[in-house]
Amino acid sequence: MTILVKNKHTLQVDDFVFKCCIGKYGSTINKKEGDKKTPKGIFEIENLYFRKDRIKKPITSLKCIEIKKKMGWCDDINFPKKYNKLIKANDNLRHEKLTRKDNKYNLLIPIKYNFKKTIPGRGSCIFIHLTKNYKPTAGCIALKEKDFLILLKIIRKNSKIKIF
Repeated sequence: MTILVKNKHTLQVDDFVFKCCIGKYGSTINKKEGDKKTPKGIFEIENLYFRKDRIKKPITSLKCIEIKKKMGWCDDINFPKKYNKLIKANDNLRHEKLTRKDNKYNLLIPIKYNFKKTIPGRGSCIFIHLTKNYKPTAGCIALKEKDFLILLKIIRKNSKIKIF
């Protein structure tokens, strides 16, 4: 099963079509850290991360990981071994906090872009996460919570995402 991100407003899985938003400057095959673009291509997806303090564990076949206070996702190009990986957050390296004050990361699925042979500076922290207003993202794909919960019920561990 493939999740299709057809354009900057449309995500489709089988017969389900959802409104979404992507990076402020659209999609690209030449992703760079901080360019506010969503990477084009076909990628695997990771586990579901969720805020147990804000939302009950959703129904999904994905492995569910509870987001803890010190969890971060490294976007620091000076730490190649940790770049674009889940880390225990500390002040020595730049990272995206997973426990945000807003609700964007109450549910998130990392997209396995720049994952296996990670190249620092080619982009990190590319997630499917929540939105309330469909404002453009920094490069992620965002959905309303009710649509995200439907998506979780129909995708599988081996689902891929294709971004046009």
